[in-house]
Amino acid sequence: MKRKFFVLALISLVILSICAACAKAEQGAPGSKVVNIGYFPNLTHMATIVALEEGYFTEAFGEDITINTKTVSNGGLFMEAMATKSIDVGTVGPGPVLNFYVRDPNYHIISGAVNGGAVLIASEDSNVNELADLDRKRVAIPGIGGTQDIMLRKALKDVGLKPTANGGTVEMFAAAPADTATLFIQKSLDAAAIPEPWGYILETQANGKLLLDWESFAWGKESPNTVVAASKNFLEDDKLMKAYLTAHVKAVEFIEQNPEESQNLVIKHIKELTGKEINKAELEVAFKRLKVTTSVNDEVIQEMADISKEAGYIPSSDIEGLIQLDQLKSIEGK
Repeated sequence: MKRKFFVLALISLVILSICAACAKAEQGAPGSKVVNIGYFPNLTHMATIVALEEGYFTEAFGEDITINTKTVSNGGLFMEAMATKSIDVGTVGPGPVLNFYVRDPNYHIISGAVNGGAVLIASEDSNVNELADLDRKRVAIPGIGGTQDIMLRKALKDVGLKPTANGGTVEMFAAAPADTATLFIQKSLDAAAIPEPWGYILETQANGKLLLDWESFAWGKESPNTVVAASKNFLEDDKLMKAYLTAHVKAVEFIEQNPEESQNLVIKHIKELTGKEINKAELEVAFKRLKVTTSVNDEVIQEMADISKEAGYIPSSDIEGLIQLDQLKSIEGK
């Protein structure tokens, strides 16, 4: 019993240490107003990463604001952190945002960040050569109810298939993207709907076959991979909203104009954050499979909500008010 207690205590200590390392104060004096920015440490959140690396948030918010950053590994954790006010604003997939919004309309999409950036890869021995071949196959997704989950459901619906959980014949299996290469090699998966650079890694390290490129997967170039989400309290503070979006727009423009330098910043940032260095060749290929943007296709977001409702993830697909782009449009002069 003592040994079990010691192990549990040790695990708790490690978790607390990781959480402390993931939350970082960038600037500000004690007692100053705090803005908590959340994001994932990966390529599709590069707008946030570049804004941090280039000091755009520091410049936009000014000396009176303390900027805290918090990294998470999936959209569910991001939204839970926003619900507990440990994240005010940041980048996340649209799926988790709309799922939370339906139950509690205190979260909003205030800008786009990345479209595309996800592909569908089949394993070498799966005998899957086209989308319809996924019938009675096992397909990995990063998380239940997440953006790639919804994208896969859209793709399956287009060929008359649906998941086993909804009476269909395609098994959807939640697996961390970093684990999918091993699962491919072990022949535990037939395919994976996965964000980059993991798709390219499956191709090069696990003999995966590109089934649907980012331009043809789900809504293609209009598929929203990452958006900027904000809490209602943050949304109602015009000064803070303007500051964040000003930095975000500046980062998007920088990435568009300086793709190679932006990739180097992502490599540097993630290595400092996690201790792991992204392969430059993998990043270059992955970068070509996405589009950094501030635009949001509201029709696609609505269709995502409809699919999420059909899946049983949310009780309603009424997302009126979810997308709030007025401040973005004023900054961009639209």
